[in-house]
Amino acid sequence: YVETSYFNVYRSGNLSFEDVPVDGSQKMADEIMESIEPFDWSEAIDFKTSYLSGFFADKYDMTADECSERANERMKKSAESVIQSSVNGYETVMLEDSNVDFSDRHVRYGLLPVWMLTTRWKDKKYTFAMNGQTGKFTGKLPIDKGRAWGIFFAIAAAVTVLGTALSYLL
Repeated sequence: YVETSYFNVYRSGNLSFEDVPVDGSQKMADEIMESIEPFDWSEAIDFKTSYLSGFFADKYDMTADECSERANERMKKSAESVIQSSVNGYETVMLEDSNVDFSDRHVRYGLLPVWMLTTRWKDKKYTFAMNGQTGKFTGKLPIDKGRAWGIFFAIAAAVTVLGTALSYLL
């Protein structure tokens, strides 16, 4: 016998977001930029062109409206996650509908300290990024599958030999 209960739980609330960064470049994957957050906005200073002397930097190529859509989506997902996590005592919680309003929004352009490295290995491109404030680093390392399997079998063989030797000694 299985008993199933369904309950409609309604939640509402107000959340405030400040300084939600959105990548303003179509060339850069949003997931990479979001994975090196957060940035300390209290450390922000006014921009001067001389800061970039000797470095390569990309300029934004998206409009404020395009960036606002991305920021709104990030804030909406965060708000839904907070509301969903406020429901306790149930095995599963499913969001059926949400209504998120945005007000008092301001768009500011900024240049954040991000170090990028792109490399190729076996005809595949790998991109790495580092937050210039925190040192937080992201990227997928190339893996030589043959070498990985070789290491796995070497460790497995050593463990097998060690286990066999211990079983004879005991």
